[in-house]
This record gives sequence, C-alpha cells and structure tokens, in this order.
Amino acid sequence: MMDVREIRQYLPHRYPFLLVDRVIELEEGKYIKGYKNISINEEVFNGHFPEVPIFPGVMIVEALAQVSGILGFKTLGQKPEDGYLYLFGGIDDVRFKRQVVPGDQLMLESEVVSERRGIWKFACKATVDGERAATANVLCAVKKV
Repeated sequence: MMDVREIRQYLPHRYPFLLVDRVIELEEGKYIKGYKNISINEEVFNGHFPEVPIFPGVMIVEALAQVSGILGFKTLGQKPEDGYLYLFGGIDDVRFKRQVVPGDQLMLESEVVSERRGIWKFACKATVDGERAATANVLCAVKKV
C-alpha cells in the first residue's frame, strides 16, 4: 500500500496533474491497483461541462498511465530522482463505458503485458463501484533524462 507521499516519490507529477491518490495493491512485474477520488474541487470542472461535471476521458487515461508508471518504477527499483521518466508511448483500444463524476472513486488497475528494450505495454482498466468506466492498452517508454 502506498499513500500520496510515497506515490510522489515515484511520479514526477504534482497538483493538479497528480492523478493517483493511493495504491492499494502492487506485485512488482505483474499488476497494480490504486484509486483517484474525484472531487467537485478538481480544477478541470471549472471548464469541462461546469453545469454537468464529467471527469474528462483523457484524464482517466492519464491516471491509468500514471499508475502504470508507478508499477514500472517499482518493478525496476527506480525513481524519477534517479534520472528516469516513464513517457507515454501510445494508447490503443481505448473505450469509455461510464461517465465519471464528482463523488466517484475511480479505481485504477494496470497489468504488465510485455516489456522490451524499455518499452512497456500495460493492459489497464478504470472502474467505479465495480462498473467499468474505461479500458486501454498503454505503452510507456523508459527514458534516462
């Protein structure tokens, strides 16, 4: 289990772009489960359908990429402070099934599919109350900076 203080050691993102509040399960090299609490106080709701606030799909995909990055960093025993970043390499087969709104707890799951020459592929899904909100295959590239 990781709280936001430990998460910040593995992700370079900061408010308002840090989109993982807690990690509840992690098996290095295998999978990770975490969540993002969606609050009406999110900056994005000031401009994204402010009268009918819906958390943007692109931010759900970003949250899935972030939780995948944590899994990759933990698996390799690296942190951004060591001079490495996980960068988006691609997104395939993205599907949105349910709107995500303030008050929801967005559960984030990512599973390692493959890793070759620093390119990682993750099978990801986001759910709310057990109902699928989104799925995606996320590619991340490990880069020395």
